Amino acid sequence: MLSGSRIFAVNHKKISSLNINNVCCSKIRASLKRLKPHVPLGRNYSSLPGLIGNDIKSLRSVLSPPAAKIRNIGIMAHIDAGKTTTTERILYYSGYTRSLGDVDDGDTVTDFMAQERERGITIQSAAVTFDWKGYRLNLIDTPGHVDFTVEVERCLRVLDGAVAVFDASAGVEAQTLTVWRQADKHKIPRICFLNKMDKTGASFNYAVESIREKLNAKPLVLQLPIGEAKTFKGVVDVVSKEKLLWNANSDDGKDFERKPLLEMSDPELLKKTTEARNALIEQVADLDDEFADLVLGEFSENFDLLPAEKLQTAIHRVTLAQTAVPVLCGSALRNKGVQPLLDAITMYLPSPEERNYEFLQWYKGDLCALAFKVLHDKQRGPLVFMRIYSGMLKPQLAVHNINGNCTERISRLLLPFADQHIEIPSLTAGNIALTVGLKHTATGDTIVSSKSSALAAARRAEREGEKKHRRNSEAERLLLAGVEIPEPVFFCTIEPPSMAKQPDLDHALKCLHREDPSLKVRLDPDTGQFSVKGYILEPAKGKDTKGKVWEIINTVLCGMGELHIEIIHDRIKREYGLETYLGPLQVAYRETILNSVRATDTLDRTLGDKRHLVTVELEAKPIETASVRPVIEYADSVSEDLLKASQEAIENGIHSVCLQGPLLGSPIQDVAITLHSLMIHPGTSTTMISACVSRCLQKALKKADKQVLEPLMGLEVTVTKDYLSPVLADLAQRRGNIQEIQTRQNNKVVIGFVPLAEIMGYSTVLRTLTSGSATFALELANYQAMNPQDQSTLLSQRRGFT
Repeated sequence: MLSGSRIFAVNHKKISSLNINNVCCSKIRASLKRLKPHVPLGRNYSSLPGLIGNDIKSLRSVLSPPAAKIRNIGIMAHIDAGKTTTTERILYYSGYTRSLGDVDDGDTVTDFMAQERERGITIQSAAVTFDWKGYRLNLIDTPGHVDFTVEVERCLRVLDGAVAVFDASAGVEAQTLTVWRQADKHKIPRICFLNKMDKTGASFNYAVESIREKLNAKPLVLQLPIGEAKTFKGVVDVVSKEKLLWNANSDDGKDFERKPLLEMSDPELLKKTTEARNALIEQVADLDDEFADLVLGEFSENFDLLPAEKLQTAIHRVTLAQTAVPVLCGSALRNKGVQPLLDAITMYLPSPEERNYEFLQWYKGDLCALAFKVLHDKQRGPLVFMRIYSGMLKPQLAVHNINGNCTERISRLLLPFADQHIEIPSLTAGNIALTVGLKHTATGDTIVSSKSSALAAARRAEREGEKKHRRNSEAERLLLAGVEIPEPVFFCTIEPPSMAKQPDLDHALKCLHREDPSLKVRLDPDTGQFSVKGYILEPAKGKDTKGKVWEIINTVLCGMGELHIEIIHDRIKREYGLETYLGPLQVAYRETILNSVRATDTLDRTLGDKRHLVTVELEAKPIETASVRPVIEYADSVSEDLLKASQEAIENGIHSVCLQGPLLGSPIQDVAITLHSLMIHPGTSTTMISACVSRCLQKALKKADKQVLEPLMGLEVTVTKDYLSPVLADLAQRRGNIQEIQTRQNNKVVIGFVPLAEIMGYSTVLRTLTSGSATFALELANYQAMNPQDQSTLLSQRRGFT
């Protein structure tokens, strides 16, 4: 968002003493005084070109450039493909930082958390704003580890384009497939960067072929490497038929020369490039009719005469249509190929104007923004990242949250630069902003200017839906499109060091859940407390707590993996100063039923002078389609008048039972509940109706044949041939199901499925078996039924434990 961020990275005294010979210099100075850096900068950041020296831009163009000049992009890849290193080089070459950070040294801009710098991995997505050749780039570096997939999901939701980074020696890896599917879901145009071309075993052709085969994508080869592995020294631009060579004596990769390929000096390279360019032209012509007409009309006899600009425009259209992906190459660590990547981002990826967001037509230029990430700052409270789709944001602006149905006021407006934030006076559509003061806004909330604006947009959407014969629910979904949060697969108890610290732990977990929606917190119902979707609530009203001592509160953390829970535990210690104790990690099983059962129950209570009488008959049956929540149906015999008054109470009773199954207390899924009969005495409270429905459903579930479902993980192990046999033998002992064994360069890739319960602590075992040479990746595939023997063993263990 900001070449701008750079502004304020400059020393304040420098800015105020600038000699700006311009009509509006006093306005610029006055505005700059209002724009203050909030955090002392630990690194050396560059100043803003355009405010220093003779080339002076207006403040408006610096802070809010035209939408056509904005690029909102994300860097996504498998873990350790070089995302953060690539981001670091991009910042350096754009002039934003004056020194090169390194993941191994723990001094990169975007990996600013202590846990990220210690482990050398990205945990949180970080937003960075900078300029490149007149374009404003809002770049988000995302995690590659499967435990933090939700970070990628919520960032892709607000981006216009993405750069997929690949390890040139490995090609497409397990997590690459996951993030690629996420980008497909959000229909995001992307370009591919084959990184680590200098690495031993790097193969440009292999990597390109893996993109074609494994991702079912059509790669457009825009560059060819000059050498591979140790001999890699530059790239050839296929579009312009030029070679780019980096100075071997340059420490930072800024010095490189661009030379046209000539028959005299590079006959082989020229021939290879000409063939690649001709193939590229034919490929693009097959995908773009406008370009095909141009090629067949004017340049059919000689493709060499086709101007590079015409080909670039056609590649841009093809990339936007997502019918193909441009492929570039380089080595971010060795500072080669990053500047051409920046050129490709501005040239081929779309601006906000070029992305078609159907819901914008309903707002008619009013404010519409999506909150996609929340951070907690000790001084300023919640910081909310927002993508502005239309309208403008300003400090002190009152905004309406559609999801929360509440109005809040933005106290400050900031531009993000990783963990550094710069205050600004306004921001227009197409940008990514950071807001202070929104205490109730959460991930996935839609923010508009007012409640009346939201209602007007809903009415327009409804009218449009009627014209196209759509259901209103679809219009509503488009208005409130948020972020899908996956269900956690691990859980463990967490205890404070003393009961006096329990409120502090509750506060820490509430803040962390708001930051990370994939972290779920639930409390043991025996303590008299409960939680809804991770938000901790007080003891239920109406419970007699007099004289009772709540000695132990079993707070349960639910997360996406071992690393996820470990990071949360570490953050509680560092950021909130609490030495908490974690119980053993346990697998999040689920339950279902195998046959149809009916049950009837009557609840008759007299409280005071009021009689509460309910009789319920219902049926529980298994369904084939996967459904985490129970499917609730009503028989025709149930009175519609009764349903209107009591439907919410009935469904609350059903949902509360389905949260805890009869076997393990795990959630029940893949069931349909049909209410056949309901009789309610006049004056009966809704609480009593819920209680009766719950008791009746529990009775039905106890009679049914029950089945435990366990999480099944997709596993990919990359191992050398020498260690393949012990790895396969170990997976067989873990109830693994091997699907195939592929060859990747000199390695073998074992692909299969393993129950999550059998894979805990696998990284240590794999290191021991392979002398540290193997790597693996995990991803939740689905939930599968346990066989009777394993289920019996699990139930015996649980009963013995309790």
